[in-house]
Amino acid sequence: MKYRQRPLYIRLILLMTGLSLFALAVVLTVNASLGLSPWDIFHQGLASKLNITIGQASIGVGLIIILINFIFREKIGIGTVLNTFYIGFLMDRIFQSGVIPVAHDLPTGLLMLFLGLTIVGIASYFYLSAGLGAGPRDGLMVILTKKTGINVAYVRNMIEITATIFGFFLGGTLGIGTVISALTVGFFIRFFFKVFHFDINELEHDYLDAEGIRNIFGKNTEVIYEEKEVGE
Repeated sequence: MKYRQRPLYIRLILLMTGLSLFALAVVLTVNASLGLSPWDIFHQGLASKLNITIGQASIGVGLIIILINFIFREKIGIGTVLNTFYIGFLMDRIFQSGVIPVAHDLPTGLLMLFLGLTIVGIASYFYLSAGLGAGPRDGLMVILTKKTGINVAYVRNMIEITATIFGFFLGGTLGIGTVISALTVGFFIRFFFKVFHFDINELEHDYLDAEGIRNIFGKNTEVIYEEKEVGE
């Protein structure tokens, strides 16, 4: 609950910082040339077949998943929408700038890969602590878990394996980096949650529904009432 009581501008700063770091992390892992994470394999493969950028593929896939989430009444937040558009947009800008070099040897590639995974861990804290809604792909995971009754861990694995297979056959890069990412990204996220003293169990998101909008833009009447009593 404490995360939801922060001023909106603070939450938006946290959100945009996290999304910006995610975009940077994706570019680092792509340019590491060692193989991508499952969704990025799919985005890269789709981009190669449609002759579009990886960022545009990411946005397109995100929009389709948001539509699926909406049809199945999964909640959507400000963070869900910005996740869909902003990460893909910023990824393309970073790629186009050439500020992140492409690795041409294994040591450089590994360094870039682990730097990218480190940034993912930090980005996850900023993005989630904003409490403004999960990304569309996480929403899809929730829907499939509810509909199938299968354990969420198995559903997550099923989604990522499916994305990897389709991405690979579309031309996405599968390699040792894919395996490293799959095995270690959870460690990086957990590590930085501890560094920032972030308890995921205390987190509640505000979505674009009546309650969420009241909490985001309205005043916390309980806090006002308590302050009035103290003043009296």
